Amino acid sequence: MIKLVLFDIDGTLVRTGKAGIKAFSQAFADEFGLNHGSEKLKFAGRTDYSLVREFFLQHGVTPTSSHFERFFARYLDHLEQVIVQCDGAIIPGVHTFMKELRALENAPAIGLLTGNVRRGAEIKLRHFSLWQEFQFGGFADDHEERDCIAAIARQRGCDFIGKKLSDDEVLVLGDTPLDVRCARAIGAKVIAVATGGHTREDLALHQPDWAVADLNAISAKDICA
Repeated sequence: MIKLVLFDIDGTLVRTGKAGIKAFSQAFADEFGLNHGSEKLKFAGRTDYSLVREFFLQHGVTPTSSHFERFFARYLDHLEQVIVQCDGAIIPGVHTFMKELRALENAPAIGLLTGNVRRGAEIKLRHFSLWQEFQFGGFADDHEERDCIAAIARQRGCDFIGKKLSDDEVLVLGDTPLDVRCARAIGAKVIAVATGGHTREDLALHQPDWAVADLNAISAKDICA
């Protein structure tokens, strides 16, 4: 029986119309005068801190804590403005799947496992009225490496529930091969959804427990009960 479910955000729960990418670009330009190159970053499955570090190193900016702080302060300001202008949406199947999870007799704890910084995750999910669905999470503020974020999210889930969980009681949902990898890093089961930039066939090559077109193709009761 699944007792802890951890969701990725971008491409799994919502599409933001590239609001995050646009806010990244604007923050780099405003704070550091860097107007080109962010479009070459590969965002899918990555953490915000690793992306910023990569961009800094590509452009000769020393990745100091003060530079990260400057960037994220400006990024979050831009994200709040850009998110309302972008053509985003909740991904098909999310509402139904979440409702099914809540309706289970032994409903699991539901958290986030994301490469977003916490405030960025909140801005995105509040815009779509989803933030309140999640009781805890692991974020890029916690660690730069996604596999480590996964371990933190799992531990917070255990703390929330009040006991240690076995591997087969933990489920991760994501839309990239990196989501599959971080789920395996913590021994969890994983559903890979082809709602981001990868096809179901591509995701299946990484051997998730389930590879589906979207969450309409799978039942929370069948997976979790």
